Amino acid sequence: MKRLLTTCAMSLLLTAGAQAAGFEARASQPAPELKARDLSGAPRTLADYRGKVVLLNFWASWCPPCLREMPSMERLRVKMAGRPLTIVALDSAETPEEVKAYLSRMKLGFPILLDPDGSNTQHWKVFALPTTFLLDAEGRVRYVLTGPTEWDEGEALRVIESLLAELPAHAR
Repeated sequence: MKRLLTTCAMSLLLTAGAQAAGFEARASQPAPELKARDLSGAPRTLADYRGKVVLLNFWASWCPPCLREMPSMERLRVKMAGRPLTIVALDSAETPEEVKAYLSRMKLGFPILLDPDGSNTQHWKVFALPTTFLLDAEGRVRYVLTGPTEWDEGEALRVIESLLAELPAHAR
């Protein structure tokens, strides 16, 4: 699995350059089920984040494009503090020890979930890393981005702001 994802990510990087080509809009379809554990071992599902826009990023510590976009996700988290946006990074097919080793070098304030056997990655039909799903507050997939981006600026920020603007005024 790791070799396949590495090959896909590298070919994507070569064809798309440092920035992803753009977001794929989806027809507001319900998100697939997600069952994972956080770094403390607590179970998590998407229902934990209902009522907020969710940026769900599939990544791995061995994936250079994934690591390059992580700081922008942290900047986005800080920029959006107090707003109904949750960033969730789901590590694909690595051990908790591998993930913790990476996180000891990069401090992130958003939830990191573990998918050590890659079952969530397969269920969500993720074929390249990073792949990110943007979900609306109802838990529906609205946009998908395959490849890295700078999350705190440009097209990425505009798409997130558009989803936040759909929320009732009192919830924004």
